[in-house]
Amino acid sequence: MLKLLVKKQLMEIFRNYFYNPKTNKKRSTGAVIGFVVLFAIIMIGMLGTMFTALSVSLCKAFIPLQMGWMVFGIMGLLGIFLGAFGSVFNTFSGLYLAKDNELLLSLPIPVRSIILSRLLSVYLMGLMYSAVVTIPAAIVYCVYTTVTPAVILGCTLMVLIISMIVLVLSCLLGWMVARISLKLKNKSFIRVLTSLLFIGAYYFFYYKAQGTLRNLIANAVTYGQEIQGSAYPVYLFARVGEGDWKAMGLVTLATVLALLLTWRILSRSFLHIATATGKTKKAAFRADAIRTRSISGALLSREFGRYASSPVYILNCTMGTLFLLVIVVAVLIKSGTVLPTLGKICSEYSGFIPVLACAIVCMVASMNDSATPSVSLEGKNLWLIQSLPVRPWDALKAKLQVQLLLTAPPAFLCSVCLAIILPGTLAERLLMVLASLLYVAFSALSDLMLGIKSPNLTWTNEMVPIKQNFSVFVAMLGGWIYSIALGGLFFLCELVMSASVYLGIVCLLTAGLSLLLYRWLKTKGANIFASL
Repeated sequence: MLKLLVKKQLMEIFRNYFYNPKTNKKRSTGAVIGFVVLFAIIMIGMLGTMFTALSVSLCKAFIPLQMGWMVFGIMGLLGIFLGAFGSVFNTFSGLYLAKDNELLLSLPIPVRSIILSRLLSVYLMGLMYSAVVTIPAAIVYCVYTTVTPAVILGCTLMVLIISMIVLVLSCLLGWMVARISLKLKNKSFIRVLTSLLFIGAYYFFYYKAQGTLRNLIANAVTYGQEIQGSAYPVYLFARVGEGDWKAMGLVTLATVLALLLTWRILSRSFLHIATATGKTKKAAFRADAIRTRSISGALLSREFGRYASSPVYILNCTMGTLFLLVIVVAVLIKSGTVLPTLGKICSEYSGFIPVLACAIVCMVASMNDSATPSVSLEGKNLWLIQSLPVRPWDALKAKLQVQLLLTAPPAFLCSVCLAIILPGTLAERLLMVLASLLYVAFSALSDLMLGIKSPNLTWTNEMVPIKQNFSVFVAMLGGWIYSIALGGLFFLCELVMSASVYLGIVCLLTAGLSLLLYRWLKTKGANIFASL
């Protein structure tokens, strides 16, 4: 029974490798092998190679100083970080709040078997992520040092101990996410927030990693003494990889105790969390006047409700809003260093800075493409909106307004801040703001047109129309091409026209194309939508 449950869990995790989410049919053997090979190339070929190279540089720096434990300390912490965050969502959705919890609990299956199968699947996912870091570190360390039975045992224990620590942390983080999710009315909020925090932590670590490592290598002896004195448990943990018998015994014992404690707590709280329905309010009748909305307001509220209910929709179709706000904060904080740098780069091209700023705003705004999958997301329920006494254009207009409301305000704020801070004439600054806003309108109209021309209404997983739809790729690629062309063509026109004239022409062309798209959507596009 346990083997069958674990197989079921793993099949759910890797279901897309075996079944086509668009048709819900089993893939061919060749397609399955292709997906597995591609996954292996990404995990082993790309990530494994990257962490192998990092391990080589660390071993060259620390082993001659008799500080090989520092290699395992750094790579071990990286493995824990990657493993815990890589499997936390699987823990949240697969262990605590899985959709089949009530079904399995209703069957004659011991609760402990259900918990153990879920834990094993979480452990295997965490091991997969952490092993990409720890196994290359162990192999490279054995290459650069004298191999003894103690070292082999220590490296093996290091890989296993880190995977167990990842399991404990995944259970803890997944429990926290599940508890918070049950308190929230809109559960997609916690998933979006957690994903954004992870993305922010990744980029922060990425930009800080090289400087931190250089500083650590340059002052290895000093930092090593501080770790041994003030962070002795970390030093003891790192010494496991070198084959230190005392460290191996104590760290293994502590890890086993943590696992037993996790099992005991989980076995007591699993039923409560798995069968919880979340926070609900007692309904009470209260006589009140019925509020009515206009057709446009009701349809817009419907579209925003669909948008807010899907973390995948939010994260994949609204990242432009986040990055536009990040640019505003970065420019305001770093204006003292950004302006001199841009002045040196663009000193030979007068007026290029406003054009470049406009191209950047347009490129970031193109990351918002919620209008493209909005038609496909209707799916098999498309008949509902078609059966309502509303015009097809009203339904399309609501989808269009969602992208405009999510993109236009941050794009306007970003372009205004850039216009205030960056050099340029008044005409150039005003036209830069206007060109950015016109592109936002053009982008929303063209994205909706792509969604109407190539809808996918037979999906079984919302990831298909949002991430695996060719029209979404075309929408984003088209935005990048527009932005690159906007900045690149100015080099050809800079000798014959000023930046203000160039931006003025861009505004006229973009406005003209937007009017043509608007007319097409209101006539032919509405007819196509009505006949889907």
